[in-house]
Amino acid sequence: MSSSTAAAPLTAPPRESLDRAFSLITTTPDFPAPGVLFRDVTPLLTDPDAYASSLAAVALPFCDESGLPEFDLVAGIEARGFIVSAGIAALTRTGTLPIRKAGKLPTPQVRVDYGLEYAEAAIEASGDLTGRRVLLVDDVLATGGTLVAAQSVVEQLGGTVVGSAVLLELTGMAGRERVPSCHAVFSV
Repeated sequence: MSSSTAAAPLTAPPRESLDRAFSLITTTPDFPAPGVLFRDVTPLLTDPDAYASSLAAVALPFCDESGLPEFDLVAGIEARGFIVSAGIAALTRTGTLPIRKAGKLPTPQVRVDYGLEYAEAAIEASGDLTGRRVLLVDDVLATGGTLVAAQSVVEQLGGTVVGSAVLLELTGMAGRERVPSCHAVFSV
């Protein structure tokens, strides 16, 4: 972290704010493929109170007792993970690293292939993360493949993953088995 930037402490959001945030998550059947129930956090992201409360709830378990972050970089997975990581980085005055879908970076240093619940995919990133303490975030935990791949990306770049967190865990997808310590604010 830059010596001129002081980390900002977080406080626990009110339960009623989190309840309202959860109520904004929608479900779309058969998207992006038949049989898939797509959980959309976009309505939550468009509501200022729901968004801020949810971001604080994602990050707070990775802060000390005074609410200061025990990480100095937040890595977010494309695409909605970017919105989560950038928001947390702004709240805590830490940096953010976008972990991109394959083919989106001109010179990726690391590429990891993995399986989704409905397809195969790959993610990439660049940067020297030596000595960085990284909080890894995404919007949803489904099978856990994306978070496991992203953890590998961070470690291959020299960073230390201090934790993984998501807005929403899909409990029926067994992602918890692959990422047992992942913090989820909401679950369905």
